Amino acid sequence: MHILFFSSSFPFTGGIKEQEDRITLSISLLPPLCYQAAAMSVPVAYQGNTSLAVADWLNKGDNAWQMISATLVGMQSMPGLVILYGSIVKKKWAVNSAFMALYAFAAVWICWVTWAYNMSFGDKLLPFWGKAKPALGQKFLIKQAALPATTHHYHNGTVETDTAMPYYPMASMVYFQCVFAAITLILLAGSLLGRMNFRAWMLFVPLWLTFSYTIGAFSLWGGGFLYHWGVIDYSGGYVIHLSSGIAGITAAYWVGPRSTKDRERFPPNNVLLMLTGAGLLWMGWAGFNGGDPYSANIDSSLAVLNTNICAATSLLVWTCLDVIFFKKPSVIGAVQGMITGLVCITPGAGLVQGWAAIVMGVLSGSIPWFTMMIVHKRSRLLQKVDDTLGVFHTHAFESGLAKPTSQPEEDGFRSPLNLNKSIRVTSQVLQAILRYKTRSLLHKMKDYMPIPLCHEKSETGVLVLLFSISL
Repeated sequence: MHILFFSSSFPFTGGIKEQEDRITLSISLLPPLCYQAAAMSVPVAYQGNTSLAVADWLNKGDNAWQMISATLVGMQSMPGLVILYGSIVKKKWAVNSAFMALYAFAAVWICWVTWAYNMSFGDKLLPFWGKAKPALGQKFLIKQAALPATTHHYHNGTVETDTAMPYYPMASMVYFQCVFAAITLILLAGSLLGRMNFRAWMLFVPLWLTFSYTIGAFSLWGGGFLYHWGVIDYSGGYVIHLSSGIAGITAAYWVGPRSTKDRERFPPNNVLLMLTGAGLLWMGWAGFNGGDPYSANIDSSLAVLNTNICAATSLLVWTCLDVIFFKKPSVIGAVQGMITGLVCITPGAGLVQGWAAIVMGVLSGSIPWFTMMIVHKRSRLLQKVDDTLGVFHTHAFESGLAKPTSQPEEDGFRSPLNLNKSIRVTSQVLQAILRYKTRSLLHKMKDYMPIPLCHEKSETGVLVLLFSISL
């Protein structure tokens, strides 16, 4: 069609040789004209190098979605969990609980950009740890994002795992990963509400971030040994929820229980504000799972849809079980069901089909309900550990219901129940590390300030650790 168009401007007169020359001339004019037309058809706003702030590799849509996702996750903590924690506890503990969340959010920010980001996503120091250094330099922040920072090779020289290079700057990546680290500490705080010494919490936050969170993040996301084994943690099932749940129950034991009066009766001081915080947590989860593909693509759309399906199913199942067995619904129970659904779908939000999200919602609304309402109340071991908001049930145990698989299925999706041996080993290794780090930090902190620590028999702590290992 193009040849006919250009050759039509030249009458076919003369000999065969002259006609061939004219056709050749018309074809030679085709590329520059096509390129000019293509450039004119692309709006200026979508062209690269329009200014010094728009590199040719920058995708404005991906960058905008990544920053929106990060902001949504940040709003889960501030003000979401600040409101939730301040309203779900007794009035006398409201300020302390809300302030714990607020302080953790601020402290993680400074620690993250100063040293923790590169310990989690930077150059390799150990198979499970990156080199500590600041993430504040202009050259570093404006270059194209890349994960992992260290390229691993097989013995024959071939690349072991490809590097992901999203089409936005490192500044967006540092922001996105920071809010994930912050919410992990705040979720852990849910196990300690109602008795934590605030000065001890001020010290615990940077220490646990440095010596515990960074290990899990680098091992699974930042190019560590689990990353190169092919272990997939879609959006923090291990790094965030398993770590906060296991560390939470360990810290709850070493800090000690609340007063007997508080344990027997601990009503929320403002139910409406509690629901407001829970609503922010639910809606913010769209950024939690939707931003993990590192681009605005089909995977992110599927992740957001599955997240809401699973959360809604889990909330309804939990509420129905309350009505069936206790003859009345519970607002706190509905919030717990919502959280278990959100946590359950997180490891595979963009990897499973819609029907699987419903199945996962049924499981997340029923199994944790049974462990929290039945097993916990009948177990002498669990009764000795005062996990204020049941973070172990809603996060650590729940993340195990949808552990990711190492190999994809033929159709590109995964079954919610498809587990394998390597993932189980991974879970146990991470749990052991998190328990040891959390216990060590609290044990050393007691020499310098009151936490307070539990004065029960130490054998209870051993039983707690053995119980969590068996999961």
